[in-house]
Amino acid sequence: MNKPDQNPDQTGCLYIVATPIGNLKDISYRAVEVLSKADLILVEDTRNAAKLLQHYGIKQPLKAVHEHNEDKVAAGLIALIKQGQHIALISDAGTPLVSDPGFRMVQQAQVAGVQTVAVPGACAAIAALSIAGLPTDRFVFEGFLPAKQAAREQRIQALMDEPRTLVFYEAKHRILAFLGSLQKLMGGARRASVAREITKKFESLYHGSLDEVIEQISADALAQKGEFVVMVQGAEQSVDGVSLDHVLKPLLAALSVSKASKVAAEITGIKKNICYQRALEMHEGDV
Repeated sequence: MNKPDQNPDQTGCLYIVATPIGNLKDISYRAVEVLSKADLILVEDTRNAAKLLQHYGIKQPLKAVHEHNEDKVAAGLIALIKQGQHIALISDAGTPLVSDPGFRMVQQAQVAGVQTVAVPGACAAIAALSIAGLPTDRFVFEGFLPAKQAAREQRIQALMDEPRTLVFYEAKHRILAFLGSLQKLMGGARRASVAREITKKFESLYHGSLDEVIEQISADALAQKGEFVVMVQGAEQSVDGVSLDHVLKPLLAALSVSKASKVAAEITGIKKNICYQRALEMHEGDV
């Protein structure tokens, strides 16, 4: 039987395979095929991988590869691929290398001339962005910020003027402290959306101003459990101290969203798509 995506003259290959982030049905046919035919599957934790692999009847051999042993085992695994083996790498959930191990393995494979192939699928950050109700044409993924307050707030301070939507991951035991740091430095009026346990049984979405989101999550002990994607609207665009909102407000009183955003772009020099997105938000919210 041919290996996944294999041509007769191909040597081995390293597949980077996305897996579900909660709901086991969120996996592609191709991912199941690649995992079923791989000579070896690299996993973060064999216990975590077992549930998914058993669900799909995948019985290929496993090897734990994580941040503590990745450098040590990479060379040997690359040698196996050069000998013709097809190896798949998965993380505990979602797309590997996105706030997960695997970077060193992929980097060394490419330096060695080994073919690396992505098998795309679920990613918590992208799934959460799609339902956040925040601008998604441009965004910045920050992953997990430092656990200690001083270091965390230093990083948030550096992002204060970032105009793109900000995307973070956070753990349950730090979620309120993290949101508090955002509120303290960015102001409680900054729009935000927090996705909890996305694709899982108790999936929840909290959105509004940072003040409102913190109030919602603080009021419910269950809302403080699980895994979180925190998304915050970027800093307001301005030119010479005049904000885009200040320009758009009178324009929207007399013009359609499309015309108002076009004129605002001409006045401010801010990109048309950014002006249109903000004009649409102001119109729908009657700002």
